[in-house]
Amino acid sequence: MLHDHHHHNHEQPHSDQEPAPLWRNRRVVVAAVIVAVLVLSACLVQISPGEAVVITRFGNPVRVLTTPGLAFKLPAPIDNTVVVDLRLRTTSSGLHDVGTRDGLRVLVQAYIAWQVPPDADHVRQFLRAVRNDPAIAAEQLRSFMGSALEITASSFNLSDLVNTQPSRIRLDQFESSLLDRTNTQAQSVYGISVRQVGLERLTLPAETLTATIDRMRAERDTVAAQQSAEGQRAAAQIESDADRDSREEIAQAKSDAADTEAKSRIAAAQIYKQAYTSDPQLYMLLRSLDSLDALVGSNTSLILRTDAAPFRALVEGPSFAPVQLTGHKQ
Repeated sequence: MLHDHHHHNHEQPHSDQEPAPLWRNRRVVVAAVIVAVLVLSACLVQISPGEAVVITRFGNPVRVLTTPGLAFKLPAPIDNTVVVDLRLRTTSSGLHDVGTRDGLRVLVQAYIAWQVPPDADHVRQFLRAVRNDPAIAAEQLRSFMGSALEITASSFNLSDLVNTQPSRIRLDQFESSLLDRTNTQAQSVYGISVRQVGLERLTLPAETLTATIDRMRAERDTVAAQQSAEGQRAAAQIESDADRDSREEIAQAKSDAADTEAKSRIAAAQIYKQAYTSDPQLYMLLRSLDSLDALVGSNTSLILRTDAAPFRALVEGPSFAPVQLTGHKQ
């Protein structure tokens, strides 16, 4: 019994060791899966919006990825990734003392909006030129802008930048010239695209300010003189037109008066004719009275014969015909 019991206890451990290979296989599978996941994750690269990923193989750029999403690469240390920021950035040029075409000095500060274009050539150029350091790129852009401000300002008069007449200000052309000049240099040297350039500050030194005030005063005096001359010319034109219209109206009035007088004379002659035809003696009396009215005024003294016409009618009545008037007028 003791022997059997001992034999039973001896056989039991042997049956417990039979499943051991199965557990080892499972651990191997899990380990393999984990290794596969790690290898797969090492071979995947995520490209986010607003950035580019440069894949380098043993330090040399071999691919540039700009489309957002996942991409494959060989695991490190064979392939490595460099992320390049493609977002828009702004950099200030700082205050620069520049000279204008008319020999005056002006303090100008501009801003630059720039970014790395999302194409492989520019991304490689940016990575190679500034080692993917935006601070170095911004410093170089400030240097470019300083020289661009000096060159561009020499092509403009101060009155093109500071003026009381908005129509004479050419800030748009100034900024456009800065943009063209800066963008050309930045793209050719650093692969950077300058999107916008604008003036954010413009200050006049004391001597320039004095000259500007004098120029503005002279311009305003010139404008005032031109307006005064224009007003005088307009006044003279109005006066000339009024005189012409007045002369025309007077001439027309005289013409109308002469025409009216002529018509009245004709009408009077017709009336006289009708009067003479109907009553010759009454006609002669009225004509004699008309003659007296024409001869005698408020300051007239007459010494006349009363038996002579037309005064004879005053003494003897209308029965006598009028005779030739004789008398003396003083």
